[in-house]
Amino acid sequence: MANKGSINMEIGNDGVAVITMINPPVNALTLSAIEELKRCYQEAIDCDNVKAIVLSGADGRFCGGLDISVMENVHKHGDISLLPDASIGLVVNKIENGNKPSVAAIEGFALGGGLELAMGCSARIATPKCDLGLPELKLGVIPGCGGTQRLPRLVGTSKAVDMLMSSKTITSDEGKELGLIDAIVSSEELLVVARCWALDIVEGRQPNCNSLERTDKLGPKDESLEILKSARQRYTVPRYRACLDVIEEGIVAGGYAGVLKEDKVFKELVLSNTAKGLLHVFLSERATTRVPSVTDIGLKPRRIEKVAVVGGGLMGSGIATALIISNINVVLKEINHEYLSKALKSVEANLQGFVTGGKLNQDKMKRTLSLLKGTLDYEDLKDVDMVIEAVNENVSLKQSIFEDIEKVCTSECIFASNTSTISLDVIGKRTSSQDRILGIHLFSPAHLMPLVEIVRTENTSRQVIVDVIKFTKILKKVPIVVKNCTGFAVNRSFFPYMQGPDLLANLGVDIFRIDRIITEFGMRLGPFQLQDLAGYGIFLAGVKEFVAAYPDRAFQSPLVQLMIENGREGKKNGKGYYTHNKGSKPEADHSVLQIVEESMRLTNIAPAGKPISVTDEEILEMIFFPVVNEACRVIEEGIVVRASDIDIASVHGFKFPSETGGVIFWADTIGSEYIYSKLKGWYEAYGDFFKPSTFLEQKAAKGLPLVRILEDRVDPTPDTITESNAEAAGMRSC
Repeated sequence: MANKGSINMEIGNDGVAVITMINPPVNALTLSAIEELKRCYQEAIDCDNVKAIVLSGADGRFCGGLDISVMENVHKHGDISLLPDASIGLVVNKIENGNKPSVAAIEGFALGGGLELAMGCSARIATPKCDLGLPELKLGVIPGCGGTQRLPRLVGTSKAVDMLMSSKTITSDEGKELGLIDAIVSSEELLVVARCWALDIVEGRQPNCNSLERTDKLGPKDESLEILKSARQRYTVPRYRACLDVIEEGIVAGGYAGVLKEDKVFKELVLSNTAKGLLHVFLSERATTRVPSVTDIGLKPRRIEKVAVVGGGLMGSGIATALIISNINVVLKEINHEYLSKALKSVEANLQGFVTGGKLNQDKMKRTLSLLKGTLDYEDLKDVDMVIEAVNENVSLKQSIFEDIEKVCTSECIFASNTSTISLDVIGKRTSSQDRILGIHLFSPAHLMPLVEIVRTENTSRQVIVDVIKFTKILKKVPIVVKNCTGFAVNRSFFPYMQGPDLLANLGVDIFRIDRIITEFGMRLGPFQLQDLAGYGIFLAGVKEFVAAYPDRAFQSPLVQLMIENGREGKKNGKGYYTHNKGSKPEADHSVLQIVEESMRLTNIAPAGKPISVTDEEILEMIFFPVVNEACRVIEEGIVVRASDIDIASVHGFKFPSETGGVIFWADTIGSEYIYSKLKGWYEAYGDFFKPSTFLEQKAAKGLPLVRILEDRVDPTPDTITESNAEAAGMRSC
């Protein structure tokens, strides 16, 4: 036996060396583990008593891939020499061409570099329902250990392109059908069968397959090249195109040439801003469930199995859909039969959307709908574990609902509001259950949007917070825990994004130019098209709340009110800044510029009444630097647990481009000094909307980043609250 810490090797009497990766929780490949694998393989190759090798992972998990800390270290030092020599040095030279056959014994999952190790083996034996995949593109890089070359040779070019581009996993059962897996056996039989298979290769009873040299699954070269050509039309993002180019290199010039190009491109991509940003999002997202003095004091989450939703409108029906799709029993409460019928039909329509999208079949849809019950009577809420109030933003209505549910629900029932603006202290003022009240702010459409703000008050118990964090993970949502304030973290940080474009319009900047610049930056919609789609009433209601809460820096514009007075309601009536015709893309309506000019005249903020001259870059900065500025206040006031929570909120709540790493990470790539100087200049020229925050001013004065990323993120190790084994694989490796 050779025990080398995270790698263990045992040589059996049958002449099979079993090499086991041992690095809990997911057997990730650290630099030392990779070197130990090389040494163990070489030792087995040199040992006359070893006929064949079986590669396995400890504790029912094969390998989750390269330890994420390796990439973090490369980013920190900007040095690609810190990357391991795994592709050629380990997979090609030791596993694939080491003169003794290797068989991978896969259990649990083989992801990223873990699957690449397995594909380098002569055969792969797996237990049922293992997860197999190469998710590297989600982190801004391509596979770096031959995955772009061996996967097409094992499953065919078309399926390989689909798996790589989507970053989705397949099960070992599907892998067996595709040819990626050679046999499916039980956990108890796994090592026995793998050893026998390895010896069968030695004796010639099973083929000794070198995946890199196979071409039978690739098919005719022209067909593969046509598949890649078609894929390039669908996937235009540079790293996706780079991955397709690397696949093509292997098809045209051979597998080894493809491996060499893959290694070169991987090293180019790993230091890109995109890779840094996506890795930051990846790790920060997994840190959001760690709340100091809440999740680290030994509290165990209680099960939430039955939930009442009060209010069946757009948000209420969306929330009910999100719950039942996650196998939560739901009681949907409405005030009359008409509203209840409409709400239930909305939920059914949401589920039908999943069926149309291929995420549900009709049988599963029926079973899911059976979890939903409609009611007009609060008495039907008496045995629920949680109530989520999702009615209009009306203080007295919400207060009366909380009074009513307190009368019928148990003493442990959690009372939650989906409010986006009203203080939770005000909503729960008439109850005696302050410790059980919190906000669960989902974003519309609630059954599709991933972010949830868990809003705690000074009185919310830590147990309730722990319960709801676990609950949101069951819903497959991304939670951030925030303190109570107007707008919470997301809407408050981005309220300048609602007002900044109006300010620029009143300074004479073309509104359609603004939308173009913002969408080219990576936002899905420009701010004016977003106003059209969201509705002017919602926009004005939001502005009203923020003007009341933050009067010192809110900008009030008459533009939207003028739009309404001129018979424009956005998408609602087909006339807004854009014309909206069914079945067609929105088209800029230049006649609206007359209304913009009237707004300019009324606000009279443009110097000498003339439009200002600004570059595209300045427009981008004038819209997003105030967002950064407000986010700094949110951080300074402790509204969020950590600054990186703002990044997750911006990416998942406001669809800020994930490649940037989120709004704070993006700001730090620009620098606090530059942002402060620009805001200060605009503040002096155009007023308080641009006034730099104290937090930003202090950071800029010292030349410091807004957040020290490595200190801000906590160790993303699985805990008892949130992580399953499969989720853990994505926590530590790639």
